Amino acid sequence: MAAPLCPTVTGALQMGSTGAAMVLTACRARITDREPAVGAWEAVDVRAAMDSAPVPGPLTGLPIGVKDIIDTVAFPTCYGSPIFAGHRPKQDAACVAALRKAGAVVLGKTVTTEFASAFPGKTRNPRNPAHTPGGSSSGSAAAVADGMVPVALGSQTAGSVIRPAAYCGVVGYKGTYGWTDLAGVHPLAPSLDTLGLFTRRVADIAPVRTVLAPGARATITPRMPARIRLFRTPMWDQASPEARRAVERALRMVGDSGATTDEVPVPASWADIVATQTTIMYADMGRQFAGILKAHGDKLSAALRGQIEQGQQITPDAEQAARAQADALRAEIAGLLPPGEVWITLAAPGEAPEGLGATGDPMFNRPWTLLGVPCISLPYRQGANGLPLSVQIVAERDADDELLDAAAWVEDVLGPS
Repeated sequence: MAAPLCPTVTGALQMGSTGAAMVLTACRARITDREPAVGAWEAVDVRAAMDSAPVPGPLTGLPIGVKDIIDTVAFPTCYGSPIFAGHRPKQDAACVAALRKAGAVVLGKTVTTEFASAFPGKTRNPRNPAHTPGGSSSGSAAAVADGMVPVALGSQTAGSVIRPAAYCGVVGYKGTYGWTDLAGVHPLAPSLDTLGLFTRRVADIAPVRTVLAPGARATITPRMPARIRLFRTPMWDQASPEARRAVERALRMVGDSGATTDEVPVPASWADIVATQTTIMYADMGRQFAGILKAHGDKLSAALRGQIEQGQQITPDAEQAARAQADALRAEIAGLLPPGEVWITLAAPGEAPEGLGATGDPMFNRPWTLLGVPCISLPYRQGANGLPLSVQIVAERDADDELLDAAAWVEDVLGPS
């Protein structure tokens, strides 16, 4: 019999400092049992956490997993690359330092794709090890989904939080661009990089988020939004029929529960939004990784090397045009998505694809990362292959608290996945 799942964030915090040892013991048992099959961790040391005195604070004793592009003093930070094997940062990333000061305990580093790009790591989908967990925050999504740790940090530049959350069947939150300090988080494309969180319930995000974003609400109140609108995106037909039906069914369910619902016509300006995000991302990567490509190009995967080189070939005029288009789209959505309203859309093209050689397509995540708006993936139901299907909820920029309240209400309506 498999070891039980560790407590949720809410459950762990309710146990208080006196229960911290029990929470860590549960994490240790689950990791020992499941890690050989899932491969979520790059490095993990629960014993060290158990031997440390609890730090008093709002997150006292809460175990966390940290994506291995985020600097930690207690563990090597390798960025998913052999170039940095054994690398020991001199200080914690700002987000890790804040969480530790609040009493959280870092259990270890979760697997990332190479530099948070596309080349996969060793992690398997905990729902079916023959399928990808998604990426780039593969280990964080898998560790939380499998109950090894209550919460884990991830990052998103295209679809690296929402997609793995959808594939693994866990809640994934990507905040408004700039919602927290990214010092000590290795950049992929700085104009898009955004920190994210993985938990098993929406309510579990708030106590962690408020530590990382002072002024954010420490609790979530499930609240029906003023309106929930279906937004199909221009890529709608590229999703599986099953995934499309799941989103449409979710819209009917929230409507039947009292929400005002309708559909947003997809603006013509969105026709090239995926290409716009990709151009900006690759241009950023071309600059960000120029030194690494020159010094260590032979140690990069062909996939990442190709992305960097493609980015370096983007002309200044092409990049400027893409950035101008992004600015126009951000201004447009500010008028289309008013306060109090959320949109429901696809989180991924369908169930997690079979195979471990790729992490799936982020097409349904790129637009929201480009626009810098907050979004959340909610596990919803099982697909035909027994893997999760999820929906994505989106709100206006800086409406993260309101998004989480609405998402908690939708989560209650849709029921357990």
